[in-house]
Amino acid sequence: MAVNTVAPGAIQTDFSGGMVRDNPGIARHIAEVTALGRPGLSDDIGPMISSLLSEDNRWVNAQRIEVFGGPAI
Repeated sequence: MAVNTVAPGAIQTDFSGGMVRDNPGIARHIAEVTALGRPGLSDDIGPMISSLLSEDNRWVNAQRIEVFGGPAI
């Protein structure tokens, strides 16, 4: 059995009252400091989790995996 955690960054959802999704200033700031140039979407997280659960990643264990689009790089 493997145990991992996924740590999403700034994702456009209802979290924190939807501030990343609904506040253009916050979304713009995140886009400016993120290598991929935009806040994340929920569709960016699901495929990563699906991949992590696949048999191809059976040797990945005890990891905290950040899914954030490359902040501050």
